[in-house]
Amino acid sequence: MKIAVAGKGGVGKTTLSSLLARSYAAEGRRVLAIDADPDANLATAVGLPRERLAELKPIAAMKQIAVERTGHAGGYGGFFKLNPTVDDLPESLSVTHAGVKILSLGAIEHGGSGCVCPEHALLRALMTHILVLRDDVVVMDMEAGVEHLGRGTADSVACLVIVVEPGQRSLETGRQIERLAADLGIRRLAYVGSKVGSAEDLAFLRAALPAGQFMGALSLSPELQRADREGRAPYDLGGAVLDEALAIRRNLEAWVARPLPEKTPCA
Repeated sequence: MKIAVAGKGGVGKTTLSSLLARSYAAEGRRVLAIDADPDANLATAVGLPRERLAELKPIAAMKQIAVERTGHAGGYGGFFKLNPTVDDLPESLSVTHAGVKILSLGAIEHGGSGCVCPEHALLRALMTHILVLRDDVVVMDMEAGVEHLGRGTADSVACLVIVVEPGQRSLETGRQIERLAADLGIRRLAYVGSKVGSAEDLAFLRAALPAGQFMGALSLSPELQRADREGRAPYDLGGAVLDEALAIRRNLEAWVARPLPEKTPCA
């Protein structure tokens, strides 16, 4: 099971990603949680103690590793490998908490438009290895875009989950993500509601989203807000928060198990 989770900033995608990752790890599954959002918060949401956060370094910032693995000699326009060896990196660069291996990809600073740098080559090879060759459960916490996915890896994602709040601006971001996903050939999309405070909110989302693609919702929860302030993992709250997340997971698994209609990108 390989899931990418996207949505506008602050919508709750990191909360959902952490709940899914921890729920799979609690069953003894091998889980790799990938923070692909430059505003990296997934490790904290999974529950990694603050004193261990320094152990988790963004891979895109590790220029020395990129140089070593790609054979880049330095200087603008130099030659380097586009398929560096990366199979050891998920273990050597991840930090483990509660059975979840956490990787932070970080953001690449391009030297110019369309630049393909050693760091980019390293990340692209790493994503191919993780999504195509490894058998872990993978949960990717994306930013609003899907920049870390490419045409060679996008079709290995079982489902792209778009997290939305009950509001028009959040829905418009969701539609933009749909268009980006279609460009990459991602055929299976799902929606999850977040910060749903009433039956009216829930009805709004059900009416606005494509039929059959709404997997459920996380409620607007004082407990979640308090856990965020205190730096606690949402999964450790248990109770209604975990029940909602597990219901969403069951719906996602059932959705992924269904065959897709031919030539239908978003159904």
